[in-house]
Amino acid sequence: MLSADKSWMADRIVRTRVNDPAAVAAAAARRVRATSPFGEHGKVMIIAADHPARGANAVGGDPSAMADRFELLERMCTALERPGVTGVLATADILEDLLLLGVLDGKSVFGSMNRAGLAGSTFEIDDRFTGYDAQAVAEMGFDGGKMLTRIALDDPATPSALENTARAVDQLNDRRLIAMVEPFMSAWQRDGRIRNDLTTDAVIKSVTIASGLGRRSAYTWLKLPVVDDMERVLASSTLPAVLLGGEVKDAEAAFASWGKALKLPTAQGLTVGRSLLYPSDGDVAGAVDRAVGLL
Repeated sequence: MLSADKSWMADRIVRTRVNDPAAVAAAAARRVRATSPFGEHGKVMIIAADHPARGANAVGGDPSAMADRFELLERMCTALERPGVTGVLATADILEDLLLLGVLDGKSVFGSMNRAGLAGSTFEIDDRFTGYDAQAVAEMGFDGGKMLTRIALDDPATPSALENTARAVDQLNDRRLIAMVEPFMSAWQRDGRIRNDLTTDAVIKSVTIASGLGRRSAYTWLKLPVVDDMERVLASSTLPAVLLGGEVKDAEAAFASWGKALKLPTAQGLTVGRSLLYPSDGDVAGAVDRAVGLL
């Protein structure tokens, strides 16, 4: 059974979607946009929640943690109201729910663009654009789009994936919107799953490839994992970079590594999802406040 807060949330969202779907566009039109993607601390603190659209609902030992939409929205509302949080990254379904709840005023908003590379699928590298496109991002008054770009040298779908990313970079740059590219060198394993290579040299290679995608790079940002020797990683491009969180097993180590990497000149802040929305102690506000403190 839904809690009282969730019941109110469910009633408001579902009734509006059924009886007044045009309310989504109206909410986007009246949203107070952020004057800058940066907060008073001079960095970005973006809450990411585009995982479910790729079928990646697991957090820790719970394979369906992110599948409860009302629980996810409640956690996101808690995170977005914390001081120092500057924005959100998600797919249309989630961003439209948040618009209807009226919690995106003054926040930068990034639409997730390619979600067809479903987690655990045989076609994971063939990550086609099934979410936002640049035109929709612009029409909604959002600040940019994000694309996951896995580069698997042993998968023939990689050239198309790179081409699709380059096209999205061009279209966002043409509209003066941020193109947030999240690159990985990836490879198929014997168990039939794709694995991202998080060694320093592999991340550097992914950065140099991603930095050159598109006919313009003025509005291109990178979304990068924190790995060993981030000084070398962030020295491999002049493009602004935000640091991703992923699923964190050791919170103390993660916060220490984020804090160290954020001191480097191209690091512009954090774009973190599961580790802040589903911390091991359940304290979303505490986890977000601690991350903001690093900035």
